[in-house]
Amino acid sequence: MTNLQALYAQHGQSPWVDNLQREWLRSGHLAELVKTGVRGVTSNPTIFAKAISGEDDYDEQFRSLIGSMTIEQAYWELVVTDIVDALAVLRPVYVESGGTDGFVSLEVAPALAHDTDATVRSARSLHERIALPNLLVKVPATAECVESIRQLIAEGRSINVTLIFGLERYDAVIEAYLSGLEAYTATGASDLSKVASVASFFVSRVDTEIDHRLETLAGGNEEILALRGRAAVAQAQEAYVHFERAFRGPRWEALAAKGAQVQRPLWASTSTKNPAYNDLLYVDSLIGPHTVNTMPDGTVDAFVDHGTVARTVDADQAGAAATLKQLADAGIDLADVAVVLEDEGVHSFAKSFDELLQSLTDKAATFEKDGTN
Repeated sequence: MTNLQALYAQHGQSPWVDNLQREWLRSGHLAELVKTGVRGVTSNPTIFAKAISGEDDYDEQFRSLIGSMTIEQAYWELVVTDIVDALAVLRPVYVESGGTDGFVSLEVAPALAHDTDATVRSARSLHERIALPNLLVKVPATAECVESIRQLIAEGRSINVTLIFGLERYDAVIEAYLSGLEAYTATGASDLSKVASVASFFVSRVDTEIDHRLETLAGGNEEILALRGRAAVAQAQEAYVHFERAFRGPRWEALAAKGAQVQRPLWASTSTKNPAYNDLLYVDSLIGPHTVNTMPDGTVDAFVDHGTVARTVDADQAGAAATLKQLADAGIDLADVAVVLEDEGVHSFAKSFDELLQSLTDKAATFEKDGTN
């Protein structure tokens, strides 16, 4: 049994891989990852920008498309092709798990991050275009899109809520999921088991931002500096407390009786950015039932090689709460950190999307010049 398989078998955590590229599909590499224990795939505009811009695997299909559609339409054709192929690879996991795993995530266009109605239309369109049960459409957890999430769940659509950086917004996302399920039942839906959702709580970026703030605040104060590298795990562990609290009691039990699945916390951005920290800090510290950890492929390899398989996400809840209090006492405003990181995340994905479209535009011009389209 690999460490990835042990994560799920022993502690109920699903390891997913945060990457997708056509070469993986053609060579069988994704299928090999699934054999080692990977149970899902996440993607985002930055991942596809790297894959499509950096490889020639997409050129043949792109050439066939550019004469009959816009560059952006061609982009979506390229992406949808990869997603559909990945969904086929993961479908056996979906079936074996009874519809609780085996998902592949595809994100709506990042330019829609502050448009409630357009996000609903886009997510709906992607679900209808890729009418497969193990697709999760990714919707950002911006203030405007929390309502989008509620509406989409109320239509019975499976959603990966992305770009969650703080506890207050996480609570709002949970409420959107629960109220969305309740609205879905009000339409006459009696079986909620086909509606799946994960709440992607970003981790390492929190430490990157807070470490910088601590160094600015410390002025050489060693007690404050000692808090570096502790905020992200503590906040994620506190998020797990919020998760457990939300998915129990009469309200949840009424939905569970109709087959509803819990909205699992998904730990995202789990590669270690600071080389001074343990390379598996954001994996080893967040293991527990009903959770997902989506890891870049390098982190997957590292966990297979030397990860520690033990329940840790709720091993020291009091310690996590104490760390968050120490951070507040030191002058760290976690709510402001979440706002800054959300803005950066939306901007980063939008920038990647725009750069990719420009790269494809340049490639189309080259094909036309060479007479190869």
